[in-house]
Amino acid sequence: MRTTQQFSITLPNDMADVVEQKVTSGAYASVSEVLREGVRALIERDAAVERWLRDEVLAGHQEYLNDPSKGVPAEDILKRMKARRATGAV
Repeated sequence: MRTTQQFSITLPNDMADVVEQKVTSGAYASVSEVLREGVRALIERDAAVERWLRDEVLAGHQEYLNDPSKGVPAEDILKRMKARRATGAV
């Protein structure tokens, strides 16, 4: 039984150039290796977002539900964000 699946894909020229540069530089042996690495990075990013949602967002929401007085009005958060942006802080 096969452990791989072949695809035919179309990339915008700028992305295709990046893939070709990765192979030409020797960083990767083939286009397939570049794309596999990209999919691995996507899988890792999705897992990180899931962990963040589960561990931080859900926990923060539960904390708010337990004690709504800890909530911060959206207007206050927007003011803080605008103030940080005005000072150049991110």
